[in-house]
Amino acid sequence: MSSTNEGSADNYGPGGSQSALRSANEARVLETLRSRGALTQAELARRTSLAPSTVSKIVHTLLEADVVDMEADKQGRRGQLVTLSSSAGLVAGIDMGRDHVHVALANLAHEVVAEQHRTLPQGHTMTKGLGSADDTLTELLDGLGLPRRRVVGACLSIPAPIDASGVISASALMPGWTGGGNVATSAAEVFGLPVLVENDANLGALGEATWGAGRDIKNLVYLKVANGIGAGLILNGEIFRGATGTAGEIGHTTVVENGAICQCGNRGCLETVANSPHVIGLLAPTHGRLSIPRIIELARAGDVGCRRVLGDTGRVVGLAVANLCNIVNPQRLIVGGELSAAEDLLLGPMRESVRLNGIPGAVRSLEIVRAELGARAHVLGAVAFALAHVTPEALTATAAGATADDRSPLDAETGAAIS
Repeated sequence: MSSTNEGSADNYGPGGSQSALRSANEARVLETLRSRGALTQAELARRTSLAPSTVSKIVHTLLEADVVDMEADKQGRRGQLVTLSSSAGLVAGIDMGRDHVHVALANLAHEVVAEQHRTLPQGHTMTKGLGSADDTLTELLDGLGLPRRRVVGACLSIPAPIDASGVISASALMPGWTGGGNVATSAAEVFGLPVLVENDANLGALGEATWGAGRDIKNLVYLKVANGIGAGLILNGEIFRGATGTAGEIGHTTVVENGAICQCGNRGCLETVANSPHVIGLLAPTHGRLSIPRIIELARAGDVGCRRVLGDTGRVVGLAVANLCNIVNPQRLIVGGELSAAEDLLLGPMRESVRLNGIPGAVRSLEIVRAELGARAHVLGAVAFALAHVTPEALTATAAGATADDRSPLDAETGAAIS
């Protein structure tokens, strides 16, 4: 028969102390609230195997420290719900692109409290990009009247594959960032925070799975179709990166044998025939240099050339998607990036191409939908990733009013962190 931990030092093990036991129990409660969300004290006791009296004391201490809140249970359960306080700490999500940086701050109650988008020059260096992100972070914190030590961690989104050592393995979109060593270490030195680094398509998938078109879907693919083309895979509820972090590089699937040379060095990659620059280039001889929003606007107004190019783009992307679906068999494909704004002008031909080129068992029930979060998918995915990897130690340190030097780093098992 199992028993609850009554909070005695004997239960902590040899050499245990009351203070160490209290810290361990407090960390257990905080981690349960972080991972499970709002719970009654009775539910906390069951999930942590702590005695109800121990949980009550911990909750009272955390309430006084403004780390948790109490609220009425709207689902009719007995007792008030305990939640992480919106003022307990912050995480930063940072989306770094070829020509922009987008920073969002969220509290531990999963509420975005501030965000800002900045334009950057194309081809910017890692030093320039991180410096701009740091300036943006400072402005947001100043606007909230909060010190940087309130930020317990951050996640940086990059449009490039990140290997297991935290280094960008290759990037046609971010050449100024390659060869610069461990990105997480560099970012942490600039921000003065623990930093995780992740591929933008992976974070787009996580963002949509958390707040967008992928909620409650365990197997999905997020497809970004813009200046670059990439896919983020969530399989059995987890981001799938592959052995070296390059899973989902669908933009470098060969779709035209002996086709144009891609920036990656191969020929006939999907990006050479379906990314935003290619779409613009196809129409340039007859329409001039149009932006993607203008091309979509003209297509909706009936321009046959714009409609044809968007349709052809959807069909060739659908071919690559069909091959991907034959292998990983997702339930839903979520299409993001600036070309997704074309909606059925792009998605209709894509669906037909997937149906024709995929095996029936893999694509018959596949849903192909537009992303719900738009341009915020990557930054919100970064927020979600940072929230998911705040350690109980960091939460405990926040409860104790610790300074930045006292905080523990983010969970290093799923991303590079500071030691």
